Formats: sequence, C-alpha cells, structure tokens
Amino acid sequence: MTEPRLMPRAPLPTDSPLLAGLAEAALAAGLAIRRVEQEGFTPEEKADKSPVTKADREAEAIICDHLARLAPSVPVIAEEANAAGADVEPGLRFFLVDPLDGTREFLSGNGEYTVNIALVEDGLPVLGVVYAPALALLYAGRPGAAFRAVRAPGAPVDAQDWQPIGCRRVPDGPLCVATSRSHGDLLTDAFVARHEVAELIPAGSALKFGLVAEGKVDLYPRFGTVMEWDTAAGHALVNAAGGTVARTDGAPLTYGHKDRGFKVNGFVAWGAGRAAGRTPGAAPG
Repeated sequence: MTEPRLMPRAPLPTDSPLLAGLAEAALAAGLAIRRVEQEGFTPEEKADKSPVTKADREAEAIICDHLARLAPSVPVIAEEANAAGADVEPGLRFFLVDPLDGTREFLSGNGEYTVNIALVEDGLPVLGVVYAPALALLYAGRPGAAFRAVRAPGAPVDAQDWQPIGCRRVPDGPLCVATSRSHGDLLTDAFVARHEVAELIPAGSALKFGLVAEGKVDLYPRFGTVMEWDTAAGHALVNAAGGTVARTDGAPLTYGHKDRGFKVNGFVAWGAGRAAGRTPGAAPG
C-alpha cells in the first residue's frame, strides 16, 4: 500500500523566534496603548510640533524592554527616544520602532493607528510587524512570507491564527490606491492623478502597507517627508508579500541614515509585478 504523501506545512511567523518576539512586543505595547486610551490622556507637543501622548512613551518603553531581551546586542532606533536626544548608531543590524504610528488617528479616536517594529540588515528591512490594537489586526512579514492575524492587545501569539497573505498583481487597467487620511500633499495627489484610478481608499498610519500586502490595493504613494520608523515595518511586510517599496525616483529605499536625521523623502509602494522605475519629476529620496 502506498503511503500518503504529506504536503509540506506552510511557513508561519512563529517559525522565526525573533519575528514571533516582535509580534509579542507589539501586542504588549498595544495593550498599554488601549489602557491609556480608555483612562484618558492629555496630548502634548514635541519640538517639531508633532503630537505625542503618554501612550507613545509607555508603548516604546515596553517594546524596548522586549527587544533588549530578544536581541540585547542589536541597537534600537525608536521615535520618542530619538526625539528626546538619544544618540544611537544604527550599525549594520538594528531595530526601528514607531510605538504609535498615526498619533493624529489615535487622538481622533478612529482606531487607525499602529505599532511598527522592524529589523534592518545592511540597510534593508528584513522583518516587520505592524499591529493595529484598536482593530485587533496584526501583520507580520519575513523574507518570502507575509501573514495577518486577528489578535487582541496583550494576547499570546498563537500559530493557528496566522493567515498567509500576498500582494495582488498590479493590473494594466484602473488601480485601487491607498491614500493618507491625515497627511495629504500636492505631489502625491499629482502622482495619483497620472494614473487611472478605480478607487481611492483612505487609511491612517502603516495600515496602508497592510492593504498593499493583503492585495486590497495596488498602489500606496507618499511624496511627503516621513521618518524611517514610519516606513520600515510596512516596507518589510510589502516585500514579504511580493510587492515593492522604493524611493520616489525609483532607487532602493534604504535605512540607517543618521546623517539625514533618519528622514525618508517619500516612497512608492506597489503590489506584485510592478518594477519601481523612475517617477517623472520626482525628487531624490
């Protein structure tokens, strides 16, 4: 009698202990954010006039504590520590942390904010976790595999809950485009206008990268200046799902540029099958 042939099991985020650890850190940070949200808080203003809250700081402390236990020798570039003057050399391997991406969404109460954690190696994001605590939606990506799970804040990482996701192939016809709910700009609008658009889908924070990675949108452009911790986790996720993220001039988007203040001068994220290419009239990233 012929033995049945066993199909190989699909890879899971929990197969990578470090990626699973990043997911646990994001879930723990999400629990703290939701607690602050429920208790109430007073928003403050940083030196660059951007808003910050107690939730940002508590979430960052939790994430950094997790990372210190997961990979004690790996430097951490975190948004609030950087704003407070921390002088960290990224090195060839480092973490980028945005403890609460979309603070304006957090303040508005619409739930479209995320916790972003990425591991960067040789300038490129290789692991990424994007978690939306209010939506209980967790994304994770590593080279060749991307996933989503519905996980409540503070819940343990359960291998059975992960669903593989992937970018859809960018069509030749009308595109579905993700746009920023709170940070529109004229250059982005002009870029979108040069394409045939079937639908514009507004969303906050790094959730737009998740829409690309899940195959719900074909394109997510952002020509305004952002920070490396805003994009690295989503960049890793889209790459893992089979898409591409590049600078607005089509060149590779790389990380660890302390000399630039960790600024990213725009990017374009595409679904599958679309080469980055140069954007006419785009400024170098």
